[in-house]
Amino acid sequence: MTTYTLAGLSRYPRFPLLHETTPIERLARLEQHLGPALNGVQLYVKRDDHMRVGGGGNKLRKLEFLLGQALADGADTVITVGGLQSNHARLTAAAAALAGLQCELVLTRQVPRGDADYEHSGNVLLDELFGARVHALPGSVHGLSWANERAATLRAQGHKVAVLPTGGSTPLGSLGYAVCAQEIAQQSQQMGLTLSQVIVPNGSAGTHAGLSAGFAALGLNASLVRSHAVLAEAAVSRQRTWELAQQALALLGSEASIALEEIDVDGAQRGAGYGMPTAAMLDAVRLLARTQGLLLDPVYSGKAFAGMLADVAAGRYAPGQAILFVMTGGAPGLYAYREAFATPSL
Repeated sequence: MTTYTLAGLSRYPRFPLLHETTPIERLARLEQHLGPALNGVQLYVKRDDHMRVGGGGNKLRKLEFLLGQALADGADTVITVGGLQSNHARLTAAAAALAGLQCELVLTRQVPRGDADYEHSGNVLLDELFGARVHALPGSVHGLSWANERAATLRAQGHKVAVLPTGGSTPLGSLGYAVCAQEIAQQSQQMGLTLSQVIVPNGSAGTHAGLSAGFAALGLNASLVRSHAVLAEAAVSRQRTWELAQQALALLGSEASIALEEIDVDGAQRGAGYGMPTAAMLDAVRLLARTQGLLLDPVYSGKAFAGMLADVAAGRYAPGQAILFVMTGGAPGLYAYREAFATPSL
């Protein structure tokens, strides 16, 4: 039996947020529902929504490293940026509360909506419950620049501030998903499972990058990962993912390399843009909820799951192949999309 271990991880401080390996489960009821249309493909899900802090989600893996470094540097305040309904912002607020750090969120209106559900429900409600100071700004504002200016003000007042970019998708943050790749390799071996594909959404690129870097460093194939772009167009997401993956490999001290051609990003599910609902996303969210009792989110995992279903329907996978969807959390965002789910389709 192969031992899958990323030795390079041990040199980086971590603030524990996961507590345990997230489970891999078979989507048996969904398989039964799809029947012959599934063409014998096996569907599995890794429950990265199944975490104990802040409602769960993939950003916690990144925050283990980002907050670990912030605490090691003596920070007393963390500032991060994102869209108004950012999952990363919500989880940064929750993790900062657990770590005893002050948290400020710089949230820009990236989605053209101003209704009460979007402005005050979902993640925005939770940000405030977790004690974060929220700066809600127009979409024309460059969030990271504004955050750096705010950090300078706080530093002048004597604070030690860590600024985290969108999604926590830095090379260091991406190591959180190198850890996930290690978990998947270990779990699939224990289950006697050979995976043909690992599927994720691609927003700020850190999740895909970390997985590809982790698999490459373990001697596996970086192209095992396929992502569905939900923020930038596919070509931009692919380039950003590749750059982050190489930087994460360097942090791991790995001699492995990843070619741009190994970064598989599909842009067919993006729709009109970030945070904009699609009919396929709405159908995918309803389908998984009604067959498995599991909640996808409307911005990231809903579109990626729709992409996976489209790939299966198009015959991308052969009968008997097993594919793994990484559930990246974000369910609180559903409440901000109440109106979209109130109608059968767009």
